[in-house]
Amino acid sequence: MTNTQGHGKRTDTASRVIAASPATLYRAFVEPKAVATWLPPAGMKGHIHSFEPRPGGTYRMTLAYERPEHSAAGKTSGNEDVVEGRFVELVPDERVVQRFEFESADPAFAGTMTMTWTLAPVAGGTQVTVTCANVPEGIRQEDHIQGLTSTLANLAEYTE
Repeated sequence: MTNTQGHGKRTDTASRVIAASPATLYRAFVEPKAVATWLPPAGMKGHIHSFEPRPGGTYRMTLAYERPEHSAAGKTSGNEDVVEGRFVELVPDERVVQRFEFESADPAFAGTMTMTWTLAPVAGGTQVTVTCANVPEGIRQEDHIQGLTSTLANLAEYTE
């Protein structure tokens, strides 16, 4: 997991080899039920409200904390994070680029973040790398990297 800072904007990256083909992994990115299953990090559940997996297509997703003690952690409301997304680029079996708008009354959590998912065939499966650019400053870096790592583990469990 790496992170960089530049011009006040942060980039966080996480990567993992998953024992699945790029085609299998790509399908997990473009099927809404799959995304709702593997994308939420540990301790959260996902609900897809809308999902159009094509360049320019939009989606809306709610990530809800499963346990009440996390209720203060939500960026949108007490126990939820609501994200509006747009598919910027979809290259089958290679790359998915998404842009997220975070809804929050707190400017530290609001803003637009770009996530690039890269799928590269390697011995034993596929190297999946997620790079998040322009991470809102209110998202603690340690928490974000932990969440990305958890999401990659979920993706592995879903596809392997």
